[in-house]
Amino acid sequence: MFAWIRELTGQERKTLIATYGGWSVDAFDFMIYTFVIPTLIAAWGMTKGEAGMIATSALLMSALGGWAAGALSDRFGRVRMLQITIAWFAFFTFLCGFTGSFTELLIVRSLQGLGFGGEWAVGSVMIGEIIRAEHRGKAVGTVQSGWALGWGGAAVMFTVFFTLLPEDVAWRALFWIGLAPALLILYIRRHVKDPEVFSATRKEAARQGASFLEIFSPRLLRITLLTSLMAAGMQGGYYAVTTWLPTYLKTVRGLSVINTGAYLVVIIAGALAGYLVAAWLSDRIGRRNTFFLFALCSALIAVIYTLLPISNATMLVLGFPLGFFVSGNFSGIGAFFTELFPSRVRGSGQGFAYNFGRGIGALFPALVGFMSATMPLGAAIGLFAGIAYVVVIIAVALLPETRGKQLAVYD
Repeated sequence: MFAWIRELTGQERKTLIATYGGWSVDAFDFMIYTFVIPTLIAAWGMTKGEAGMIATSALLMSALGGWAAGALSDRFGRVRMLQITIAWFAFFTFLCGFTGSFTELLIVRSLQGLGFGGEWAVGSVMIGEIIRAEHRGKAVGTVQSGWALGWGGAAVMFTVFFTLLPEDVAWRALFWIGLAPALLILYIRRHVKDPEVFSATRKEAARQGASFLEIFSPRLLRITLLTSLMAAGMQGGYYAVTTWLPTYLKTVRGLSVINTGAYLVVIIAGALAGYLVAAWLSDRIGRRNTFFLFALCSALIAVIYTLLPISNATMLVLGFPLGFFVSGNFSGIGAFFTELFPSRVRGSGQGFAYNFGRGIGALFPALVGFMSATMPLGAAIGLFAGIAYVVVIIAVALLPETRGKQLAVYD
């Protein structure tokens, strides 16, 4: 499964390391908030609906940041924009630790979302362009697995800080260490260069006057709409589950901090395995077949996990397949979108589709929060997750297979 890594060139390998690191620290900074929701509800008297609004606001702003960063990377370069987005989300994550009210955290967290969305848009395009076609799915999917590493790091630090520190200090400390990922910029500046296909395309695009608005032209509009719908379903399902999972385990299941961390470790281990297996499958059986398989299984396991009257012991076992399928959905999406959009507007198209989808998917945490006022929290999570993955299946059915596609300079 990993023999392909030895076949990469030095530049391909360095880019893989940089984008993997970027996505890992992006995940670390973003997922911190999900662990402190119960603490902030208790400390500030927030409602679950308000807690969901903070999560949704950050995701909505990430949609804007992703599209902007993708378009700017078409104009100013992938490497430059990757550095800017990492610095941005690290700085505003750090500032979250100094907030003292719902309104303050809403504002700062929203600003953090701009960089969060931008990092994926730029990093996924860059790795997709620099890796050769036969390994693109595996490489981009491996980068996606960095999310599990960052999520796991956040879970570990949550457990450590909330065990050793008072709660009113622990949640702030979690945000403060979010500044550390900015150190990755030093590695990127020294070792990573823009992909050759991008450099060549930028010259030709400038000569022909290409515009980021081309993704809405008759030729590309269908692709733009369907990829946006696909991304909306994937992210709506994912955020409906993961945003509320720590709160569900603690408040509904009555688990302690230590036990919540243990359950999440099982889910995160499943996520890491799911990312890597789906990455391999996307090159082996094709992008579409992999998406169909993982979306269907995600819907089934999410409903079982949150809606059926199962024991805590059974939940622990089911945590692995939950993480495996819900996270593995994303492995092939970067390569798929890279192959669907032409080189001259790839950053714009990929950035818009994924992050517009994120904007729609961002509504799901807030909807779950508000619906939990009239139904059990588990029922709200399962309902919205099931709807989301049906949307994914419909969108993928209407898109073409792209496995093995060679990227042209100007197509």
